[in-house]
Amino acid sequence: MTKGGEGKRQGPPQAPARKPRKKRKASGEGGHWGWRVAHYGALTCVWSTVIVAGVLAFFAADLPSTEGLRRQDTTHAVTLLDAKGRLIARRGIDAGMPVTLGDLRPYVPQAVIATEDRRFYSHFGVDPWGLGRAMWVNFEAGHIVQGGSTITQQLAKNLFLEPARTLSRKVQEALLAVYLEMSFSKDEILALYLNRVYFGAGAYGIDAASRRYFNKPASKLSMIEAAILAGLLKAPTRYSPINGIELAQARATLVLDAMVEAGFINAAQKDEAIRTRPKLATAPTIQGNQYFADWVMEHLPGFVGRPASDLIVQTTLDLDMQREAETAVQNVLRDKGPGTGAEQAALIAIATDGAVRAMVGGRSYTQSEFNRATLARRQPGSAFKPFVFLTALENGRTPASRVVDAAVTYRGWTPENFDEKHDGEMSLTQALARSINTIAVRLCLELGPENVAATARRLGITSPLNPVPSLALGTSEVTLTELTNAYLPFATAGRGAIAHSIQSVRSVNGDVLYARAGSGPGQVINANEAGAMNRMLSEAMRSGTGKSAALAFRPAAGKTGTSQEFRDAWFVGYSAQLVTGVWVGNDEAKPMKKVTGGTIPAQIWKTFMEAATANDPVVALPGTNIVDEAPRVAANDAGTSAFDQLLSSLFEAKPAPKPKPATN
Repeated sequence: MTKGGEGKRQGPPQAPARKPRKKRKASGEGGHWGWRVAHYGALTCVWSTVIVAGVLAFFAADLPSTEGLRRQDTTHAVTLLDAKGRLIARRGIDAGMPVTLGDLRPYVPQAVIATEDRRFYSHFGVDPWGLGRAMWVNFEAGHIVQGGSTITQQLAKNLFLEPARTLSRKVQEALLAVYLEMSFSKDEILALYLNRVYFGAGAYGIDAASRRYFNKPASKLSMIEAAILAGLLKAPTRYSPINGIELAQARATLVLDAMVEAGFINAAQKDEAIRTRPKLATAPTIQGNQYFADWVMEHLPGFVGRPASDLIVQTTLDLDMQREAETAVQNVLRDKGPGTGAEQAALIAIATDGAVRAMVGGRSYTQSEFNRATLARRQPGSAFKPFVFLTALENGRTPASRVVDAAVTYRGWTPENFDEKHDGEMSLTQALARSINTIAVRLCLELGPENVAATARRLGITSPLNPVPSLALGTSEVTLTELTNAYLPFATAGRGAIAHSIQSVRSVNGDVLYARAGSGPGQVINANEAGAMNRMLSEAMRSGTGKSAALAFRPAAGKTGTSQEFRDAWFVGYSAQLVTGVWVGNDEAKPMKKVTGGTIPAQIWKTFMEAATANDPVVALPGTNIVDEAPRVAANDAGTSAFDQLLSSLFEAKPAPKPKPATN
């Protein structure tokens, strides 16, 4: 044994150590992982395909029948009845004569393609590029300003689907669009679309629209007329030429610009078309209630789609109230309009459940079919202030809270009161009754304009509101209908409702196609705060800017409004049963001669309300508990009554000095 080796066994000689082999990519861990990726990727694709196919099959199973696709519908009669079953009007839903693209001048379908679906001839029924672009534009704007539906999708929706906006309907719309693209040529799809799409005023199809608006067949449309009709597809009521040719032509100019961008026409052709003024068809009806009938007909397709038979529509209108509304507008404008520059007026009366009982869209339906009650957006002036004061109440103030009428400046802007004076400390009630601008702006700054805007939207304002301090003075434009509807929660102890015109729709065979259920969003104001607003707005009619509108024998509340340079004058007020709004002004926003909400609008409102509510029981406004004293105070300007003393104790306010009649 060698040294150091004691106790160890000698093994055989060892072979030289080998270098470890590199693992092959095709085997071992790397190959196993690659196999797994491929395996699970394939499974994912298979199951995704199965799931998508299953979803599509689910929605496809409920697709409506496409039989009769080429059949052109005939005209269906629509009978409109008032709330008591009396005849308002008979209208027709007209489908016109069927046309092919060969019947039309090339610029007619080109105008529609340029505005509705510029990639129409290149997509397969659904346009992913157009949809993505619309989503991006809407995201940047913060609200929906652009749609992504193709002409084929719109045709599928109009032909086969219910008007409800649901995910199921959108999927079915896409499936039907692809089916149409596989079954028909592009020209056939476009012709079907032009023959079926709704152009407003009860006209379905390009030929019916051409005859309705221009009294000529579609084959004879001029380029500007084609552009006007294509512009209607975005908003048939708003851009209707019978509602205002200026707005219709402005929209048509955008259509012509799109046609130039698409390469359909050149700039010279566009300029020539713009210089052409189309001759509109004359409407045969002259009754004032036709404004309401138009409003019903615009909403009707959204409730029943394309009818298969004649219809009978039970509306909310009360013909007795309607006659009183028309008489009040006509008589007061006739007596007070000359010399003041007030040429137009509108009125809407809404029951506390949202049912529209009377609507006057203008001085003469024969001269202008534009509905100023539902379509015209104008600055409401101080008629917007109740939303500011309500926001203050909801944030801890009370009608008796003290506020100061003093100069206020925001970033160089210093609003003035109507009388250009400041009266120091007063209660919120006095400030609203006297329509103090500085206090309204100060409150708006303290509360936050965005919170005031949110209050107005909660009560029913749907037009865009600019959340800046001047919002307190009514600088954002609204319609008379939405402003009046937003006052409704005051009269109902805080319950909101949606202004509506249709109660039910049935076929001539008696089948009920639609029946209204429910009236709105429910409680939108705390009942206590609604009562406080009623007390404050009652004071505005008792001793404030709305004094000339006070009813002799009925508790009422309301607010005046006057926009800058006397361009618009408003009065919105209510009893316990009826909310009525009145607007007076001019279509071109031409200033009037010192016409304020407390003058002509207040007179129209009072004349109508005294007649319309004559048979209603005398009921206190919610939260006031004052009935008996109100008539005597309204009829007597002198002295201090028990009503004065009660209000003074409630509001801790001194009797307000008598304001000028024209106070905003």
